[in-house]
Amino acid sequence: MAVDPSVTFTPINIALLSASDTRTADDDTSGNILAARIESAGHALVARKIVREDVEMLVRQLQAWIDDPHIDAVVCTGGTGLTGRDLTPEALNQVKTKDIPGFGELFRWLSYKKIGTSTIQSRAYAVLAEGTYIFALPGSNGAVKDGWDGILAEQLDNRHKPCNFVELMPRLREK
Repeated sequence: MAVDPSVTFTPINIALLSASDTRTADDDTSGNILAARIESAGHALVARKIVREDVEMLVRQLQAWIDDPHIDAVVCTGGTGLTGRDLTPEALNQVKTKDIPGFGELFRWLSYKKIGTSTIQSRAYAVLAEGTYIFALPGSNGAVKDGWDGILAEQLDNRHKPCNFVELMPRLREK
């Protein structure tokens, strides 16, 4: 679990989606945290949207980014709870090709260390959709920090060994 200094860093193109009925560009703090971490890691933040918590609207935006060959990954914040308006996992289910179950499992394990059993209310989730990674994190500032710092920073860094998501990208559309 280390960065191989002999490997040249490969930045990827990431889109950021905040699922919210109430946040705006001025107060999307969890989105701002993710945007800063994406850019400070050396990746390109190529698109950013706040989308109302409506499955059809979320699916439409996700599908547009999945169809864009310049977007490698989408990071979502918000909409992963248990209330009636928390619909991000349902939207991911409509666009997915494959589940990445270990993402949610690892997120909840990391989160448990900080918030205890309250982590059971999180539906953090990740999928592969036609060669595009999509990661859904809860909308709290702490959760996006945990998700980025504890999982995505390493897995979206091609220098991370023994393996990472980036090294798989050339083979994701294989049949």
